[in-house]
Amino acid sequence: MTDHAEVAAVRPLTLAWVSRHLEAGERIVGAEALHGGITAEMRRLTIGARDGGTRDLVLRTFVNVEHAEDWLDRETGALTVLPGTGVPAPGLVAVDPTAAHCEHPSLLMTHLAGRTVLDDEGLEARVPLLARQLVAIHALRPAERPRKYVTLTTADTVAIPKGADAAAWAAAIDVIRRPVPPCEGRFLHRDFQPGNVLFDVPPSQPAGARITGVVDWAATSWGPADLDVAHCSVNLALLHGPAWGLRFAEAYQEAGGLLAAAASERLYWQVRDGLACSEELRSVARPWREAGRTELTTRALEERLDAYVTALMDAPG
Repeated sequence: MTDHAEVAAVRPLTLAWVSRHLEAGERIVGAEALHGGITAEMRRLTIGARDGGTRDLVLRTFVNVEHAEDWLDRETGALTVLPGTGVPAPGLVAVDPTAAHCEHPSLLMTHLAGRTVLDDEGLEARVPLLARQLVAIHALRPAERPRKYVTLTTADTVAIPKGADAAAWAAAIDVIRRPVPPCEGRFLHRDFQPGNVLFDVPPSQPAGARITGVVDWAATSWGPADLDVAHCSVNLALLHGPAWGLRFAEAYQEAGGLLAAAASERLYWQVRDGLACSEELRSVARPWREAGRTELTTRALEERLDAYVTALMDAPG
């Protein structure tokens, strides 16, 4: 059945652009908004063939987003490198980074099976899978490196949550005043976290989950493995509690990943990404609530972030 309303919701120029990149005899017969993204509009497009068969594509559109061209250039570069590496990622179909053909900068890619899983159930089995997947990403050595990582937070922009442990946060802010530790570069996803990983989970066996895809490669960078690990850690802390944030670095190393040798250097990256998250908790909370975690209000995330930062500063070493 054609979803005329949703197809009509795709802007006319973009609709025409997508149609030009379909196979002969194919047409768009349905469209569905996908939730969970922060920076881009996402739609699953159902493509019908003459023989009655269908396939799905995903349309990613950046509407009034600063640096959209850069984001799409990075994602295009990553999706060009990833085929054949064993890292499950969407296939690139077409890209219009400057909106030369579409109303807004857009990317068309293949649709991957699976779904994001943000529930607590089965987490113990999923964390090692996340760790092994991230180790595999960091093992990539593309002929052309992506751009160097950036970290936007500073000691002066940290948003300390109301009621937070003042001493712990002051100590954490002092940590990121230090010089950036030396590091060996790795291929980074730069937003690797449960919201960007797709799983196949057997209905009666949550522990039997397997990863089917890693999405949202728009921030792909070159930098320290610790930064990707720290980012996933803080997301796990916010979703499932501080203990899981602390656990992820251990899982990464158990999976064969290498982090900075010195505890002080590992702490630097953990703290830097944790403090960076303080500035965007409201935008992080919204898609998680839309995905069913309605208890994750901005205030709830502030409390979990405070507990996580405090735990980092209290950890031995």
